[in-house]
Amino acid sequence: MLDRKIENELQVTAGEYPVITIIGPRQSGKTTLAKKVFPHHTYVNLENPELRTLAMEDPKTFMLRYQPPVIFDEIQNAPELLSWIQVSVDETPELTAGYILTGSHQLRLREAITQSLAGRTALLTLLPFALNELSKDYVQNERETLIQNGFMPRLHDRNIRPERFYRDYFQTYVERDVRKLMAIENQQAFEQFLKLLAGRIGNEINYSSLKIWWLPRRIRPGQMKAGTRGFIFTVTRTRTKWTFFILPGHHSFPLK
Repeated sequence: MLDRKIENELQVTAGEYPVITIIGPRQSGKTTLAKKVFPHHTYVNLENPELRTLAMEDPKTFMLRYQPPVIFDEIQNAPELLSWIQVSVDETPELTAGYILTGSHQLRLREAITQSLAGRTALLTLLPFALNELSKDYVQNERETLIQNGFMPRLHDRNIRPERFYRDYFQTYVERDVRKLMAIENQQAFEQFLKLLAGRIGNEINYSSLKIWWLPRRIRPGQMKAGTRGFIFTVTRTRTKWTFFILPGHHSFPLK
């Protein structure tokens, strides 16, 4: 298991906040990190249908059964728990690192946390491996090899073929999660749309050129505005599932 640079920050933050929320793409190592740093916390996976049903239908009983210190994995599956966590935290002001939450739905989770846990949780983002988290021998590979292989932890830990891993990743996670977020009818068009984005890695994004291709194949007729603003909205919604990352431009003048 490779060390993550965020571990030190997570350990320091554990002494400062009663709740710690770790967000990031699926398979970026959130669960592994939480279990490693907090080995004595009870682990609860809210992908488990029985646990998820209990959390949603009877959150009081659920919270009594799983008291801090506890890790709630994929908390976006049971946002009802956040209000109960708030009550628990307010009743025990001396609590630190009592609740460790992980989640992969950026937009929905941020909205829920803002409503229920504002000022009570630290929010940390865990992305796939950075170059300085991998072995020195590996990062000496050609740039094209690094881009093709990518930096997902599971791929490196288990030595999975990149083409096999990313095909399965797209089919099992991206398609499922984006379908929940957006009413996608033309899956083939959406897959081609992601390929167009992938082909623009490292370039300045041109929404107008992408819009020309996308609009005739949009999700549902009349659902999205025909203008660039409507298209940017669609891109933004896709981005909330960590499908891609937009790097802001750098300018020497700080107010730009």
